[in-house]
Amino acid sequence: MKMRTLGALMPLLLGIFSSACGSGSAESEQFAVTKTEAEWKEELTPEQFQVLRKEGTERSQTSPLLHEKRDGVFVCAACRTPLFSSLTKYKSGTGWPSYYAPIDAANVGLKDDLKLWGARTEVHCATCGGHLGHVFKDGPKPTGLRYCINGAAMKFTPKAKSEIKQAEPTVTRKDIKH
Repeated sequence: MKMRTLGALMPLLLGIFSSACGSGSAESEQFAVTKTEAEWKEELTPEQFQVLRKEGTERSQTSPLLHEKRDGVFVCAACRTPLFSSLTKYKSGTGWPSYYAPIDAANVGLKDDLKLWGARTEVHCATCGGHLGHVFKDGPKPTGLRYCINGAAMKFTPKAKSEIKQAEPTVTRKDIKH
């Protein structure tokens, strides 16, 4: 019997591990906004479609939202759900827009992401299921979290600080598994 290399077995092992761990795929969830792939392709730019619908990642340092400093709200580019506010945005040095908390924890969903070599926690829009990015446990106070979000997944709506409704952060480092 021939010995298989770890490289040849890795896709099989990851598939078994993902199934056993219940990866919580956004594809299996029900969302308030649902469209066919063709409808999403019509409405989104190619980059937005790749990030939001195919769980892609934009190149580091390429999003204009990385340098957005005005007061306002960052909404889902697919369904306009309010996701993050300028009040929780900070410069992380990673090359992607980063926030320490969403506007409202109910507006974002989390799932285990076991696609690469390490386990991560993926963030998606709770309204349409669009992939936003990932959340890590290396952010600033008060949550200690870094929501590392693809700018292509969002649009910015300028607002006065007094108009921004920011919920108290309810998700903390202990809530994120990875």
